[in-house]
Amino acid sequence: MSEPVKPALSIVATPIGNLGDITLRALEVLRAVEVIACEDTRHARRLLDHYEIRAQLLAVHEHNEQAAAEKLIALLAAGKRVAMISDAGTPGVSDPGARAVSAVRTAGFAVTPLPGPNAAIAALSAAGLDHPAFHFVGFLPAKVGARRTAIEALKPVAATLVFYEAPHRIEETITDLATLLEAQREIVIARELTKLFEEIVRLPLSEAPAWLAADENHRRGEFVLLVSAPPQHEGLDAASEKVLRILLTELPVKQAAKLGSEITGVAKNDLYRRALEIKGG
Repeated sequence: MSEPVKPALSIVATPIGNLGDITLRALEVLRAVEVIACEDTRHARRLLDHYEIRAQLLAVHEHNEQAAAEKLIALLAAGKRVAMISDAGTPGVSDPGARAVSAVRTAGFAVTPLPGPNAAIAALSAAGLDHPAFHFVGFLPAKVGARRTAIEALKPVAATLVFYEAPHRIEETITDLATLLEAQREIVIARELTKLFEEIVRLPLSEAPAWLAADENHRRGEFVLLVSAPPQHEGLDAASEKVLRILLTELPVKQAAKLGSEITGVAKNDLYRRALEIKGG
């Protein structure tokens, strides 16, 4: 006689706006489980009521995640079928859930992902930025100094940068991006994805603050920001550029160029000229 299958926690991606974007498998699981862990029970009810799903709800948010994880483990230990959702998108991706999942796995229970809507991937698919790599950042720090430090650290990353941002910080964030990153970059501003007032625009990064200021509607909604990869400089590949930028955070221009040449094999004079450009910019 085979042993019964041990209960697992199902991680269910839910729509980021349009309720019709939920998957058939997600509906099947949500209708089958007895308990649904969710970020906000009131928000979850809108989706669940729409699809006539009546499972018990358990709040799991950033302020109670550790205690809620213990409840999830107890439910699973009692043989209950449990799923986890967030307000939109996928739990644990710029949303609560990661700590609870870690605790459940540590307790010996399986975790099963059900892929679905994702704001970052949706924005990338409609952006037309053809760099082969992207770097998901999520939300930048709210405090000005920490945010600017984080942006500076991202300058050498040879990939499309992907940010989430809220309407009350969108102006500050775009101003900092336009000020601290190279003017040759492009930005894609995607707001209210899959919702009634969805808007996706692509423009030079230097023009983004003016576009945002031109219409108060441009500053409304939830945002995904995609910033193109750093521009390539003649004679300097992305890896050498990254090394030089890292060295410049700790060393004067001349020393950075000398050490950079030893590390990368690029001519010291080429690195010196590029270092002056970076410092001057």
